[in-house]
Amino acid sequence: MNTVLFDLDGTLLPMDLEGFMQAYFGAIGKKGAENGYDPKELVAGVWAGTKAMMKNDGTQTNESRFWDTFAQVMGERVLSDRDMFESFYENEFCRIGDTVTPDPRADRCVKLLRQKGYSVALATTPLFPKKATLERMRWAGLCPADFALVTTYEDYHFAKPSAGYFQEVLQNLGKSPSDCLMVGNDMVEDMGASQIGTDIFFLTDHLINKSGAEIASYRHGGFDDLLRLIDALPDVE
Repeated sequence: MNTVLFDLDGTLLPMDLEGFMQAYFGAIGKKGAENGYDPKELVAGVWAGTKAMMKNDGTQTNESRFWDTFAQVMGERVLSDRDMFESFYENEFCRIGDTVTPDPRADRCVKLLRQKGYSVALATTPLFPKKATLERMRWAGLCPADFALVTTYEDYHFAKPSAGYFQEVLQNLGKSPSDCLMVGNDMVEDMGASQIGTDIFFLTDHLINKSGAEIASYRHGGFDDLLRLIDALPDVE
């Protein structure tokens, strides 16, 4: 094993996911209202595009899937207003992070792995633009330069928990499943890594287990346990 794939939301970035989604949809609805959109219709359109990305079959990027679906729901006007949505991620979206408190152990985990010679990738499900993903990384106190790869909707054709997503990540890294450890907090979304033979560590600080899966058979624990695991890893030659 020479590569660690990290989830972001709820893993490296402590987060109440439901609270974040409420704040996100509230902010984008307000931005839309200021530009002549009905907030409820806009949020419904964004959610429709998000669900389309979650079901993406690899035939187009998540970005293209989102905008095709978004335009079908909202009309072609949204395509001419893309600059407005881009500005949302540069401005209003950033303020959502004011309520997020980073855990310094996240950066310690990443830095320690790199010191030991491991490749580190940010394997967050690619439903957001690069700008929004880098912003959430900043909320977590992380540096983009520490990651060999960051998954965003511009470049990926699947979403978690699809095995296709994890295969695409490994292909872009030039790694095999046995090279990698997936660290995540969602026992549905991150479990997809096991479908291609990648080992998993479930971070339990903000564990999501909607399926009621049995965790005992997987590596798991809190941030301190993860740090001990990383500390015990041999250096990569």
